[in-house]
Amino acid sequence: MTADRFVSSDHIRSLFSQAMSHMYRTEVPLYGTLVELVGEVNAAVLAAQPALAEQMQRSGERDRLDVERHGAIRVGTAQELATLGRLFAVMGMQPVGYYDLSVAGVPVHSTAFRPVEGEALNRNPFRVFTSLLRLELIEDEALRAQAAEILSRREIFTPGVLQLIAQCEREGGLSEDDAWRFVVEALETFRWHNEATVSLQTYHALHGAHRLVADVVSFRGPHINHLTPRTLDIDAAQAQMQVRGLAAKAVIEGPPRRECPILLRQTSFKALEEMVHFPSDDDNEAGTHTARFGEIEQRGLALTPKGRALYDTLLAQARDSGGAGSTGGDYVQRLQTAFEDFPDEHGVLRREGLGYYRYALTEAGKALPAGERDLPAEVLIERGLATADPIIYEDFLPVSAAGIFQSNLGGGEQRAYAARANRDAFEQALGAKVSDEFGIYAQLQDDSLASLRA
Repeated sequence: MTADRFVSSDHIRSLFSQAMSHMYRTEVPLYGTLVELVGEVNAAVLAAQPALAEQMQRSGERDRLDVERHGAIRVGTAQELATLGRLFAVMGMQPVGYYDLSVAGVPVHSTAFRPVEGEALNRNPFRVFTSLLRLELIEDEALRAQAAEILSRREIFTPGVLQLIAQCEREGGLSEDDAWRFVVEALETFRWHNEATVSLQTYHALHGAHRLVADVVSFRGPHINHLTPRTLDIDAAQAQMQVRGLAAKAVIEGPPRRECPILLRQTSFKALEEMVHFPSDDDNEAGTHTARFGEIEQRGLALTPKGRALYDTLLAQARDSGGAGSTGGDYVQRLQTAFEDFPDEHGVLRREGLGYYRYALTEAGKALPAGERDLPAEVLIERGLATADPIIYEDFLPVSAAGIFQSNLGGGEQRAYAARANRDAFEQALGAKVSDEFGIYAQLQDDSLASLRA
């Protein structure tokens, strides 16, 4: 087949994310409530803040807002992770960042599969936070061996999707018909199954090691455990969740509310308690499992290494104050107080090199001869010849992810212990290097600065 018969990976990603959203809405009706709620909040924000609406239209963000989603999935073996990497590559999604969640008491390490180029992000920024279970963190040696044996017997991918992945790799793409077949086959990996592959006794043993271990090991597929729409005002969305009777988290994960949003803020409703059938000598035994939940996110400015170091310092300061972690009725106030030391004005953030921005000429700037544009970007901005819009953070925060995981698995507030990061082992399991998110943002910013002179 000739290359011009192939559809773009962006198109396949859009088809898949739409199909995933439809499937999850069917499986978890409350997700539909979240999507409607977020749509109403976003419409109100854009109506009340025309400058924000104009900025989002200028940067291309407005068109992607209504379709923007991220999902999360957890797998149990290196082979499963590596095949997922190949599956996501069909959709133009690359592994970005390494996250060690063991630092917050969750026995996984992770990456985010997502598009990385500006145009692809604006077409559809679908991303999937993908975690690999770390069996070596299970202290019970016999249980660890049993979990490994259970995982070795399962196949989470259909023969059809494996064939289409190989075909795409061999031929360089998929036709429209094959793209649709790929989406249908790939969805089966992410679908919920209410029949466990282990006995209720084994489930309880795995659950005793860690709730997440039971979630990964006990089923024939990894099932998507949440799908997340993006809001422009997470505080308003949180309030609306409570008004509508959703059991929202008490605390929004991430930085506090600011004039200039940074990084990522997340909230969710508690995981559903779902009926599950466990195999037994007497046919089937009934039990319950909690894993799937609803989440909302608000994304802000991507921070430079300098900005991220300041963020991490201030977050630790807020969490460690009084030894209360992220609990206690005063946590929001502690967080707000700590972040008073983080600049909250875009001009200051740019000049101090704390965040990444996308630069573009205004109409007046475009009218200038190219030779007269060779001025510092800040001077062009001051003279109304250029704009600087925040580059949106497309990635995740390990402490926030762990907080979401813990609260929705029914666990208590996470307490950090000695970090056990092992990026080399993760990349070996994946069969590829994970990209550095800072390099991606810096390239987007550098490309926009170069365009000022073009």
